[in-house]
Amino acid sequence: MKYTVAFRIWHWLNALIVIGLVGTVLLRESFLGVKTNAEIFISKLSEMSIEITQQQAKILAKAVRDGMWEWHYILGYALAFLVLFRIYLFFKDSSVKENFSSLSLHKKGVKSLYYILYGTLFFMAISGLIIHFYESLHMTKAFVNNIQELHESIYNFILIFIPLHIAGVVIAELRGEKGLISTMVNGKN
Repeated sequence: MKYTVAFRIWHWLNALIVIGLVGTVLLRESFLGVKTNAEIFISKLSEMSIEITQQQAKILAKAVRDGMWEWHYILGYALAFLVLFRIYLFFKDSSVKENFSSLSLHKKGVKSLYYILYGTLFFMAISGLIIHFYESLHMTKAFVNNIQELHESIYNFILIFIPLHIAGVVIAELRGEKGLISTMVNGKN
């Protein structure tokens, strides 16, 4: 296999964007969780003889994470662009790849998993844009809540895919598919 510069740039930008998006979600669900931080605000302010309600504490906790969550939106726009660029590359890229029918069963499975990933990223980009712009798109909150539930559920596939992809590449390198990493760095075996 031989990958073009455009494909390699897409691959590494996509990796950084997806890791950034996952990172913002992990921060939101852990260190910057509203419930946990609201409790901290209530406790610490109480120690200073300042009493606030649970609702006020939640408003403060959300304000603390707003700046970080803006990065989720920015990275989401970048993902949407990269998904469109990947569609373009599918039709126009001149990377030399093996024919699907000539692949071993294992490699067909791996290739199919990548197609599932591409579909997942496409869905995540579109659903993220819908969630963010639902009012401008004149969509109901109930419909958007359903989209958001799917968006959050499908995120788990990406969370599983990342370590599997890295492990798969390392295992392939160790088992005899030498040059797999360098192919994605410099374009050729």
